[in-house]
Amino acid sequence: MNSYDIFRKLTKGIKFNNKKFKSDFQKSRDQQSVQELGNEDSCIADDSKPESDKELCSAEEQNSKLEDGSENEEGGLSMLTDVQFGGAASDKKKKKKTKKSAKQKQLELHQEQVNHMRKKNGIHVWGADVPEPLDSFDKLLERFGVNEIITSNLRSQGFASPTPIQMQAWPLMLQGREVLGCAPTGSGKTAAFLVPLLHQLGGPQRKGFRAVILSPTRELARQTHRECVRLAEGLGIRAFIISNVSKAMEKFGPQSAQKFDVLVTTPNRLVYLLQEVDGSPLNLSNVEWLVIDESDRLFEAGEHGFRDQLAVVYQACTGPNIRRALFSATFAHEVQDWCKLNLNNVAMVSVGIRYLKSCTYYEMKCTVLFTFRNTASEDVKQDLKFCGDESGKLLALRDILRKGYEPPVLLFVQTKERAKDLFKELIYDNIMVDAIHSDRTQLQRDNVVRAFRERKIWVLICTELMARGIDFKGVNLVINFDFPPSAISYIHRVGRTGRAHHQGHAITFWTMDDKPFLRSVAQVIHSSGQEVPSWMLELKKLRRKEKKKLSTQQPDRGHVSQGVLYEQLNKRRQKEMVKKSKKMKFTKNAAEENRVERDRATQK
Repeated sequence: MNSYDIFRKLTKGIKFNNKKFKSDFQKSRDQQSVQELGNEDSCIADDSKPESDKELCSAEEQNSKLEDGSENEEGGLSMLTDVQFGGAASDKKKKKKTKKSAKQKQLELHQEQVNHMRKKNGIHVWGADVPEPLDSFDKLLERFGVNEIITSNLRSQGFASPTPIQMQAWPLMLQGREVLGCAPTGSGKTAAFLVPLLHQLGGPQRKGFRAVILSPTRELARQTHRECVRLAEGLGIRAFIISNVSKAMEKFGPQSAQKFDVLVTTPNRLVYLLQEVDGSPLNLSNVEWLVIDESDRLFEAGEHGFRDQLAVVYQACTGPNIRRALFSATFAHEVQDWCKLNLNNVAMVSVGIRYLKSCTYYEMKCTVLFTFRNTASEDVKQDLKFCGDESGKLLALRDILRKGYEPPVLLFVQTKERAKDLFKELIYDNIMVDAIHSDRTQLQRDNVVRAFRERKIWVLICTELMARGIDFKGVNLVINFDFPPSAISYIHRVGRTGRAHHQGHAITFWTMDDKPFLRSVAQVIHSSGQEVPSWMLELKKLRRKEKKKLSTQQPDRGHVSQGVLYEQLNKRRQKEMVKKSKKMKFTKNAAEENRVERDRATQK
């Protein structure tokens, strides 16, 4: 084996890149043509040469061409792949080109149109045999035979055409596929799972609950229930929500008539009913669809997570034909991994920006790995406002309200104590303001939400309770009075405005204490196509452990203002004075009683 044979063996299968080395290839081609001309001149038939020499010359020319490789149609060179160690190359048969049939060309053209539609709407899919998206309500009737009542209800709710998440989630769920969907806030995710669910339930039956929808908060559960009732109008399908646990035991128990179809609830209330000591009053053995809304929030573990409750509900739904669908506005890798392992033939749909994560090369073929970046809605104008310290936030807020604003406005704070403090500050500024937090009763929270929807309240102060899923029509401004603890929290807060392609505005206050969280939020704003200072993107990236620690241990921001602090100190001082006076009065009465007893004893 000579050096040339070794080189051919090492370079087996490599293809020449004609575009990258065009100039070098042209030079080598010119040299090769000159050599071939020389060989032809040397093999010209001569009267003095015998016929056997001519045949030998032509044979050597053919062998040299075979060893040098054949030139492909695109102008590149492909090396021989069947070189043996002995140095003799076997004759390689040229593959015959098979002409594509008209049917294959039509299928390729159709697939190109489908890919163009997905790219135009920012739809990314993962899974086997993903059907083509729908671009109109009429195709729901043509392809899947969806009831016309559902499409008319959709139009009455203000939907003129399917949104991107609906375009791809509807055909998947109508085919009975299990789905993981991720789309920005305000993109119509609720209707994306309600339409196929209602179609496949068909009509009312006396089998108990056949669909369960889980939401992280009671407010979001009520909103989903309201949308379900509107879309199911005219179908006879009965949707219920668990508002009172004791009444639910009697209403949905085994002795009931089982005249209910869809259950919308929070995990805690459903788990309480399933784990009753006397036996569960709910029978979920006939459930056909289990839908988990805000799945990344429900999959969180720990004190504030719902993973344990979700596991109980998952095991209780034992129907033979059960299918599951998970939707959220933010992408969580742990949810994606769980779906790949536990769901049958799952298809993943994401609407948003996809970016390059890594690129590896193997045998000159590029393998690109993509992931999805959580971004805020592009319809929201996002601003970061530096306030110095906590006292500067109240000045900045009053400056915004003084210059003029268009209600309604959502105002996010970190804790319920700060919500109460801020409410006390703004109530004296002649602003129609109210607050909602977990310390208020369910009736008070319902009344506040209703008043805010009816524009009786202009500014609503809230905590993370209202950050997920709640759809307030026409919210024009969101103010993050306290910096969000994570990028996901920021996305959900900002997503309360700019819904259904309406323009919105979000302002986020930050201080020096919020610097560790600043880079992640600035990255979200930059990914949404908006400008942020370059130095924010160049800040040091936190490690995973540091992020987890900061998300659980939020900074102690103290009181909203010194006035609130003084008021609280004054109340505390008054309570101490009252307590001290009561104690003095008690000791004085006790001393008086002792004196009276001593006087009686001396008289005797």
